[in-house]
Amino acid sequence: VKDRAIAFPRGKVLGGSSAINGSLFVRGQKQDYETWGQMGNRGWSYDDVLPYFRKMEDRQAGDTTFRGQGGPLHISDIHEKHPLCEAFMDGAVSLGIPRNPDYNGAVQEGVAYYQRTIRNGRRWSAAHAYLRPAMKRDNLHVISRADVSAITFDGKRASGVTFRAGGNPYHAKPGREIILCAGAIGSPHLLQLSGVGDPGHLKSIGIEVSHALPGVGEGLQDHYAVRVAARVKGISTLNARARGLRLGLEIMRWFATGKGLLAFSPAHVATFMRSRPSLEVPDLQFVFTPASYTAGMIGQLERQPGMTTGVWQLRPDSKGFVRARTASVRDAPDIQPHYLKEKTDQTAMIEGLKWCRKLLSTEPLNPYRDYESLPGANVVSDDEILDYIRGNGATVYHAVSSCRMGTDPQAVVDDRLRVHGLSGLRIIDASVMPTMPSGNTNAATLMVAEKGADLVLADYR
Repeated sequence: VKDRAIAFPRGKVLGGSSAINGSLFVRGQKQDYETWGQMGNRGWSYDDVLPYFRKMEDRQAGDTTFRGQGGPLHISDIHEKHPLCEAFMDGAVSLGIPRNPDYNGAVQEGVAYYQRTIRNGRRWSAAHAYLRPAMKRDNLHVISRADVSAITFDGKRASGVTFRAGGNPYHAKPGREIILCAGAIGSPHLLQLSGVGDPGHLKSIGIEVSHALPGVGEGLQDHYAVRVAARVKGISTLNARARGLRLGLEIMRWFATGKGLLAFSPAHVATFMRSRPSLEVPDLQFVFTPASYTAGMIGQLERQPGMTTGVWQLRPDSKGFVRARTASVRDAPDIQPHYLKEKTDQTAMIEGLKWCRKLLSTEPLNPYRDYESLPGANVVSDDEILDYIRGNGATVYHAVSSCRMGTDPQAVVDDRLRVHGLSGLRIIDASVMPTMPSGNTNAATLMVAEKGADLVLADYR
């Protein structure tokens, strides 16, 4: 966007990107998964995937028709409700946005506190929920600090994986099949390095074609967010709690109780809404935090008190790609999400920024709101707003769909997550999602993993 390079980090640790994400738990809308099923992916409609969402959850609240209890993934509510959050929510209600007791329940639309994958003040990643308990088993061996360089093939069957660990090369052979879980960036990149992908692209970078599959790496989607910030008066914000003596006290509080500043997720309040009344379901997601950040982005807190709300379009139309640049795993791939390429996405984000301003300008927030610090009063017209969005937005780290599930020529896996045209190779991660889910992608990714595990077991038996 505007020829900017945007950082695109991934969790290269146990637990993957769930070890570095914002810990927000958002499933998406029922309609997301109905669309997956209508695209020909048998077993992926809402009624098919809901049991897996419920199976993975440990949440002691909500309608048990939709929510699960006793699962491996701990879902908690915020432990401390800041007065600015309460005022923000009252303001949203004044604009006609209803309070929603559970946006992961029957209906997503409304304003609510975010649900988080946090337990006793600490991140509860996929490693905590799934991997560490499983590491006690004799049939699981985890090798860390390893670089996988390629999948090898015997004809059209995946026959092994080559990797380096401790400076030494290795080749591992599967008993039955290889399961690729490197994410929406790593999975297509590794396939391409292994000769699976678009023949023209592979040949252009000196990779011998093992299997022609033109959709590998294509169709990448991601959420692109922009934020509006306002200076705050008459009340303390998180900015003051994050420096000096107060920060020291917060650290001690966290060690003693698991609560306080260090136990917060980056966003406190969620809003899911329709940018215009004619839409059937929400198309915008907002985050609100009683704090402000350097340059308006999540990162370093400013010294002055502030509050921030951000927005992204739930289902962007723009699509991009992940493409290997060389034949070496050491060289990062070309990641191009094509943010705001489509006019529909530009229009939605312009409306989203206008709604950010409305949400921060409601009567309940007036006693605390001083002035808009970002983008500022000089950004008024749609063209000026779009220029600000292009120059100041960033990824929400929600990459999906680069090894898409489906039956069309660009699809990479079938509805049992097996790679088309190959045997012994399955992909189970966010890359297989047919379309972008309406929200943060961690919950949907874990659902795919839960269902994928059942598919593996069923095929084994």
